[in-house]
Amino acid sequence: MYEAVINNDANYDGLFFYGVLSTGIFCRPSCQSKKPLSDNVRFFLNAGEAIEAGFRPCKRCRSDLLTYHPMKDIAETLKHHLDELYERQVLWSEELRKIGLSERRAVEIFKEAYGMTPKAYMDSLRLNEAKRLLAQTDTKIIDIAASVGFGGLSTFNRFFKERTGCSPNMYRKKHK
Repeated sequence: MYEAVINNDANYDGLFFYGVLSTGIFCRPSCQSKKPLSDNVRFFLNAGEAIEAGFRPCKRCRSDLLTYHPMKDIAETLKHHLDELYERQVLWSEELRKIGLSERRAVEIFKEAYGMTPKAYMDSLRLNEAKRLLAQTDTKIIDIAASVGFGGLSTFNRFFKERTGCSPNMYRKKHK
């Protein structure tokens, strides 16, 4: 178990926790904190045992939480904002400021979690909504373009054709 602690082995997370006598803190095996001396380490099967023994949870690895994936949580928050704001891209920067992230960092986190950039995700949302509206409604194409966040019809037509291989009008005829 000590070897797992020294190697920050996440495979052991949840299987045991370790407490450090000199600090009074308990951690997950994957914690990136300074490596403790083996004489100062006590092992526990769960967080409750560590707390009962007088140790407090680590603030870095959040050993008190059942699961702790801060980057995943941030990515989910970003995705939620994109789901709400895909038609109004200008609000994206405002949301990032509220979360406290730079656009570059937000893109890195989102791409790591979902395998695509926030722009690619927003574009897919816009395209799917446009397809739905074209197939299920009689709404004018220019109004559909505006409702999914395009300022002009030509930009929307180009975007739609690049991704589907046909114009919005042709798509509507095929899928209506």
